[in-house]
Amino acid sequence: MDFVEPLKKNADALVISPHDGEDVVVDTSLWSDKEEKAVLRRTDLMLMPAIWVMYLFSYADRTNIGNAKVAGMATDLHLSSSQYSMSLVIFFISYVVFEVPSNLILSKTRPSIYLTIMMAAWGIVTCCMGTVKSYGGLLAVRFIIGVLEAAYAPGVTLLLSTWYKKDEQAQRFSIFYSAAVLSGAFGGIVSGAITGHLDGARGIAGWRWLFIVEGAATIFVAIVSFFILPDFPATTKRLSPRQKHIATQRLFADNISSRTEDQPLLGHFEAVKASLLDWRVWILTMGYVSIGGVTTMSYFYPTLVAGLGYTSTMAQYMMVPIYGAAFVFVLLTGWLSDRYPGYRGLTIAAWLTVSMTCAIVVSAVYNYTARYVMLVFMASGGLSANALSLAYCASTFGPMPQEVRAVSLAFVNTLASLSGIYGAYLWPAADSPKYLMGFGVISGLCAVGAGIYASAHFLIRRFPL
Repeated sequence: MDFVEPLKKNADALVISPHDGEDVVVDTSLWSDKEEKAVLRRTDLMLMPAIWVMYLFSYADRTNIGNAKVAGMATDLHLSSSQYSMSLVIFFISYVVFEVPSNLILSKTRPSIYLTIMMAAWGIVTCCMGTVKSYGGLLAVRFIIGVLEAAYAPGVTLLLSTWYKKDEQAQRFSIFYSAAVLSGAFGGIVSGAITGHLDGARGIAGWRWLFIVEGAATIFVAIVSFFILPDFPATTKRLSPRQKHIATQRLFADNISSRTEDQPLLGHFEAVKASLLDWRVWILTMGYVSIGGVTTMSYFYPTLVAGLGYTSTMAQYMMVPIYGAAFVFVLLTGWLSDRYPGYRGLTIAAWLTVSMTCAIVVSAVYNYTARYVMLVFMASGGLSANALSLAYCASTFGPMPQEVRAVSLAFVNTLASLSGIYGAYLWPAADSPKYLMGFGVISGLCAVGAGIYASAHFLIRRFPL
């Protein structure tokens, strides 16, 4: 291949030993620093805005049921506390079952098509939530949304791990995950506006309008994203041959496996077997399971805040400071972690310790203002740890073949998503306003997670892939 751009004068050939054991020689003298930075900037512009906006709506569509509950859904559908919890559980059941199969499909297809089709589909189903008339109908729709949304978060985790080097991932994962945080903040504002101003319009309750409006917006975003979202580095049509070469080879130079167009596909069984036999997958999965339990609080923040004495609409607006503070800490944590990538495990452990401390204080102090402040810092710790843990997994699994990495990342998400099943029962209405069981379990999960990630820090540095 003839290159027009000036090359580095000093050869810098690296011998990489990927997960399959076969050495690969990567000559990084075949592109300039300027070229690599240009490819990175183009990657950011193609990928980050699209996945950020898509995740904003993904998270809103799965959590807006909490806002709908306090806006009248529970009353209109005659839902008991346990029935509402089951409507959360049914989502996670289908979500968990379909995560790994979905990522296996994604690893062998085009993300620009697969992810956007799935998004449009769950947008349609979200609109249908505004028409449910019974508890059974609510369960059916939530189950289907879980099937469809199972494609997105694990899929984007794989996509990010295939485009960025290890010391570039934490900041990008934090930006990506900040969409979920901002969704929680603006979700309260949007939900309050929709349920407050559209309640009764055309004879439709405000909580129904919430699902209809947000579902329609999701469909629109999916259509636009189809024309923006890139595929994998070696298969995308949005880069020139020269740029694709740099995008793939710079990853090899960082010991990150990236499948090329002529590379044979790894079978499903081989990929699953290789993933499940790696102890690193299991230790990071167990750590992420603990974080998953902590973040299930997001479904109950409106309920918890309402329990502090706020009205239904005001409780939704009071979500903004909680998620606003978390948004800042998530981005700051990602930015710092890319500058000190060797300390991601300890950073996660530190944030979980912060959340644990806040959960203990909330259990012991019943002043409403103090409890609200503790909720703010508890959310910041849990959400910051969540975002960084995804980057920690992606960088640790980088040397794995793409299909194995797809299974590993989906498996981590799958078992963590199981926390949504038991998490739905941690905050029964009978425990209001203290919710001692919920905060007690959260503090215990934080303690376990902190111990796991502190151990992972030393073990993975001692025995890397």
